[in-house]
Amino acid sequence: MSEQNKKPQPLSAIEKVKTASDGLRGSIKESLQDEITGAIREDDQAVIKFHGMYMQDDRDRREERAEKKLERLYSYMIRLRLPGGALSAQNWIDLNEVANEHSTGVIKITTRQTVQLHGIVKSDIKPTIQAFNAAKLDSIATCGDINRNVTCASHPKQSAIHAEIFSYANKISELLMPKTKAYYEIWLDEEKIVDKKEEEDPLYQDRYLPRKFKIGIAIPPNNDSDVFTNDLGLVAIIENNQLLGFNIAVGGGLSTTHGNADTYARLGTVIGFVSKENVLDVVYEVVTTQRDYGNRSDRKLARLKYTVDNMGVDNFKAEVEKRCGFPLQAIKPFEFTDRGDYYGWHQGENKLWYYTAYAENGRVLDDEKTALKTALLEIAKTGLTSFLFTANQNVIIADVKQEDKAAIQTILDEFKIAAQTEATSLIRKNSIACVALPTCPLALAEAQRYIPTLLGKIEPLLSKYSLDDENIILRMTGCPNGCARPYAAEIGFVGTAPGLYNLHIGGDHQGQRLNRIYKESLNEAAILTTLDGLFAVYKNERNSKERFGDFVMRRQLV
Repeated sequence: MSEQNKKPQPLSAIEKVKTASDGLRGSIKESLQDEITGAIREDDQAVIKFHGMYMQDDRDRREERAEKKLERLYSYMIRLRLPGGALSAQNWIDLNEVANEHSTGVIKITTRQTVQLHGIVKSDIKPTIQAFNAAKLDSIATCGDINRNVTCASHPKQSAIHAEIFSYANKISELLMPKTKAYYEIWLDEEKIVDKKEEEDPLYQDRYLPRKFKIGIAIPPNNDSDVFTNDLGLVAIIENNQLLGFNIAVGGGLSTTHGNADTYARLGTVIGFVSKENVLDVVYEVVTTQRDYGNRSDRKLARLKYTVDNMGVDNFKAEVEKRCGFPLQAIKPFEFTDRGDYYGWHQGENKLWYYTAYAENGRVLDDEKTALKTALLEIAKTGLTSFLFTANQNVIIADVKQEDKAAIQTILDEFKIAAQTEATSLIRKNSIACVALPTCPLALAEAQRYIPTLLGKIEPLLSKYSLDDENIILRMTGCPNGCARPYAAEIGFVGTAPGLYNLHIGGDHQGQRLNRIYKESLNEAAILTTLDGLFAVYKNERNSKERFGDFVMRRQLV
């Protein structure tokens, strides 16, 4: 580390808010009681994130309300903690009811295998969380400077020991939970802790982490969890259907800032292997190293990727090993070949059946195409299934017995879910988008509302060059924060302003290479013209079975 990095730096404003928050209590109770405004106090807007929610407003209506001298139309997004994205049938029924009663009604599947509800007004936050609690669900630590929802390879088809590997998502989630009881006091009316020793937190202390922290688990050869985009990635190593342990990757993260050259996307670096018996120790100490060495002065440079690069990979690894009290072992060989979802019916190694349904941009609702929300509710009511969410924003109807498969298929057919999934183009199935406008305060451009239209114009271009069957990964975000992982796509769009996007190309199909910026601030016409040219060259000059991203890099187009 340089001398400059060793010098104490002034703390950012959020750091002061965290330490002064009385264990993440802040003045949330007082904010909730203020009926004059739909907002909460400024400091509480940071604290409330640790409870799993963001304050937002409808940006489509800002101008209209400003003209009428009305306050912005504030509401709240609440995100559930679902390690690995698993829900029971009853959980789904309860979630559906909460969504209908307290939110816009749309259930949004996120890229971190959980769900979030939008449009919850301030007076409904507490009833919403209490309803979730009655359903044995919570939103603790799904936002804020803390370990977020742990993702994991979703489909039991991937390994005979999928269940064992999947269990680590919950183990890690529990290990890294904050000790404060603020959530229970504020939302569930539990008595306030009198003896603060009861919630002393050796992991987070009173500082928590410098920035959000993401963990993912992958099972080769399918990298469906995009494991290297996480701050901490675990790659399961299996021999003879036995879990040996995990290769550990550190320093992944995709958020950047337009115009700030000090920020960058980065994929995780594999630093060693650890046995399954010791993996939780390594996970814990990677987090404590980030806690103690991460940048608490500049939040734009506070993710683990910057800590790893500032310390140097070898020094970071040595620090983790010192804290663990044992060395990491040599990296075990592994290979990824893909990172997609298994659409339609597939049997798991456990002999149960799983149906992956396409949910466009993760939005579960009934529209003119399908009645996905109603269908999933009807399936849940049968009590014959559970549910899994994928990191590609889709839903898996899970754990279906052979004798129950026909009953589920009948519902899939009745509500046109199977037909829609089968008819959806490959480019759509391989696309994901963030929420962006109108609710995300960071969005510079549209994403989930626009990408279906744009894909409708890209699909004819692919047909023009007989590329319909090419499994091209395409992603879009409304800002450079990277929530839909656009920098790890073969084709990535990153919003710069209304209607304008940077075009990135050249990521690989395995999630082990970032793309590069190709052209900046393109409008729709320029996007389509540019892709037309790229597809033409790809069609005429590609090698046999060469992926689009690999072709881009071989031809040095970026």
